[in-house]
Amino acid sequence: MIITTTPYLDGYKIKKVIGLVHAFSIRTRGLGGQITGGVESIFGGKITAYESEMKKTRDEVLKKLEKEAEKKGANAIIGIDLETTNISPTHPAIVLSAWGTAVVLENK
Repeated sequence: MIITTTPYLDGYKIKKVIGLVHAFSIRTRGLGGQITGGVESIFGGKITAYESEMKKTRDEVLKKLEKEAEKKGANAIIGIDLETTNISPTHPAIVLSAWGTAVVLENK
């Protein structure tokens, strides 16, 4: 499965546009991760406790997106967009959403 943020790929042509695919994940750090992140934020710089969680979340969302596209018969997803948002100001959960266009590509 080819996954890209660009609307096309050199060397390929779009044989068929299948349509929009979407996936999301809602995650939060456990109490230990929140404490670690809070302590790291006191000193400034990179907050590794949250960075590792975001990497896991991104990988999870892209896997879900890929599975949805495969179910629809696609061999690629183009024009990927990733967005994050908080559930609420009082809850430490974050939502990562991904959208893209499922297509069938073939070599030129």
